[in-house]
Amino acid sequence: MKPSDLSFKLLRGMLRILSQLPTGVLYGLSSMLSPVVHHLVRYRLGVVRDNLAKCFSELTEKERRHIEKAFYLNFTDYAVETLKLMHISDSEMEQRMTFSGLEHMTEPLAKGKDVLIYFSHCGNWEWAPSVTLHCPREADGREIVYGQVYRPLRDAAFDALMLELRGRFGSKSFAKTQVLRDLLVLRREGRASVTGFMSDQKPSHGDPLHITSFLGRPTAFISGTETLARKLDMAVVYWDMEKPRRGHYHIQCRPLSASAASAEKGEITERYVRLLEATIRRRPDLWLWSHNRWKNPLPPTSPSPSEQ
Repeated sequence: MKPSDLSFKLLRGMLRILSQLPTGVLYGLSSMLSPVVHHLVRYRLGVVRDNLAKCFSELTEKERRHIEKAFYLNFTDYAVETLKLMHISDSEMEQRMTFSGLEHMTEPLAKGKDVLIYFSHCGNWEWAPSVTLHCPREADGREIVYGQVYRPLRDAAFDALMLELRGRFGSKSFAKTQVLRDLLVLRREGRASVTGFMSDQKPSHGDPLHITSFLGRPTAFISGTETLARKLDMAVVYWDMEKPRRGHYHIQCRPLSASAASAEKGEITERYVRLLEATIRRRPDLWLWSHNRWKNPLPPTSPSPSEQ
């Protein structure tokens, strides 16, 4: 056994023990960790402050600092909640992660359509795959495969751990570079698919772009999500995440397109951008401000309809 393998197994064992602590105790740990991560470690603090200053220039510095403080608490909550996936029961998860508007997914499935979900780094995205606890496993005579697209981590051991956590409720993870092939395989096998795409991160080098105005800034969005949906003529929905109170999340499923192939190029991506923008403005502290979303500047764009 390699020393690194032993170290990882020890770390995994320790995390599994921690995951068995009551949820209230874990939130107590999060409350203690938050100021440490914020003020001592200063985790990506420069990126967080720059993003908030440029996206909410109309706010006072005091108001932005309030969002910043809440963001770091949500961030450490996300960490302990993700850890809790190693031990949480299905019944507790059903109470803590709720959904509405699921008919926008189940009705297309019943008509033979596969479903693509636009999602974002809001709230706790790692809990979202628990949708399988609320949805049927078969529709239109086909088995439904629930899944999410991911970018493999560089560390193989941690990548395996995250894949295990993300599959906690029976969903599959599809590598970004292979997702089209994987979904075509499911179709050939006669199985339906519901697949989530985290489409709010900075596009990778070489990705085709959709450039628009987002939070008052010219922003490049991934267009490959829409391209795949159009190619497979999928029904498309947006998962609008809220946090009613600590430890509880709610996702409202909002329709983007009943048939992606019939939409104009860029139309679905733009609808997603506008809904995501509304989600963030409603509760800005829930978004992942530590992500360097605007690392590569773009030329100014025309204002979006919501900003005119």
